[in-house]
Amino acid sequence: MIVWINGAFGSGKTTAAKQLQQRLPNAFLYDPEQVGFFIRDNLPKDMRLADFQHHPEWRAFNVEMLAKIARSYDGVIIVPMTLVDHLYYDEIIGALQRDGIRVDHYILHADKRTLVRRLNKRFEWFNSWGKAQIDRCLHAFRHDITHDKIEIDDLTVEQTVEEIAERSGLTLLASQRSLFVRVFRS
Repeated sequence: MIVWINGAFGSGKTTAAKQLQQRLPNAFLYDPEQVGFFIRDNLPKDMRLADFQHHPEWRAFNVEMLAKIARSYDGVIIVPMTLVDHLYYDEIIGALQRDGIRVDHYILHADKRTLVRRLNKRFEWFNSWGKAQIDRCLHAFRHDITHDKIEIDDLTVEQTVEEIAERSGLTLLASQRSLFVRVFRS
């Protein structure tokens, strides 16, 4: 089973994915961005695209790798990755599902104010790349990829992870996060 955690930059995808991994026995965190970094680092500059998701090789490799892991690995595969292009969504998630692989897809959805506040906490001030993508992401989640949203404006990381687990029918281990972290960093 694959749990795909989608959302705008600043929605907490990676944080939720790491917490989910810690609370699920035998969970594996897969990062599609690593493929993007490989493509970027191994192409001449004039062949690089502004967003590595635009490279068909990025999409194809991630489908093949995720399918390989899903067919052979006895555990939950967690994928934190923003996907806003419906065609790319279908090329990756749709292809996996058509291949008989269970993919539970969730959008961590928040309003723009929440996303900007969270990005500022990561020291992404002014017009960072993540901030510049917010409107595009929110538009896509309203019009193109709209299903399985989890409204996170008022949720802690723990609550978000618990909601994902409940929707996917997963049993979580007890949280190992300290009370301080759960209260002040979520």
